[in-house]
Amino acid sequence: MRAMRLMIVLSLLINVAVLLPVCAGLLSNASWTTSAYGEATPARAILLSVYMAIGLCSVLLLIRREPKAVAALLLVQVLYKVTTPLTVGTVTNPVVVSNLIVAVVHTATLVCLWSGGELGRSIDDRPAGEAKTPNQSLDQTADRIQR
Repeated sequence: MRAMRLMIVLSLLINVAVLLPVCAGLLSNASWTTSAYGEATPARAILLSVYMAIGLCSVLLLIRREPKAVAALLLVQVLYKVTTPLTVGTVTNPVVVSNLIVAVVHTATLVCLWSGGELGRSIDDRPAGEAKTPNQSLDQTADRIQR
């Protein structure tokens, strides 16, 4: 349990530590951002928005640690980070290299969360393959409230 908490904090702190200077550099159009991210374009501005969202979520999750929310954030990050060599077309770009390193840490955190049982069952506890209609969900919710 302690190791899992430590890994959560480590992953979230890595996000903040990496994204704070990166976002500041992109916002100020620092010279190093051109070699790492290319010229200032609308696509780079969109990436900045995504980075700021990840950074803000990381800060909020450091304040209130919700394992499922942490897992969702880290899973999305791991997925996009491990695909960057394919989308960028190289593993020598410094952003790709840092993405892969961070993905390793985040993957370890996800393994800790999963093996520690913190992800638990889904709120949707119907048997696999059973579809619910909106009315069935409402009826079941009403039944639970009445009990």
